Amino acid sequence: MTNPSTNRSLTTRTTLTLPTKLLEATDQLVIQGKVKSRNEFIAKAIKNELAALKRAEIDAELAEMAQDPEYQALVLQLDAEFALASWEAFQLGEKEE
Repeated sequence: MTNPSTNRSLTTRTTLTLPTKLLEATDQLVIQGKVKSRNEFIAKAIKNELAALKRAEIDAELAEMAQDPEYQALVLQLDAEFALASWEAFQLGEKEE
């Protein structure tokens, strides 16, 4: 399988309607050499926004888990089961210092 970021054949041409000020600001970045092209800048912006939305989705799921009594009971059970191993690892780490 090829890497989409290195294979231009995996791109799709599209048309966007953008606010003029956003396009002008993007063009200034290109002129200043801060980005290679409009396409690169817009693709990175979309990628960053998708990542932010995914992080927000994960954060929401974690917040929901924090309120789940079954999950909290499981966490306490696992903590108790690994307490001895955690203490032993801590002691080994202290000896190495």
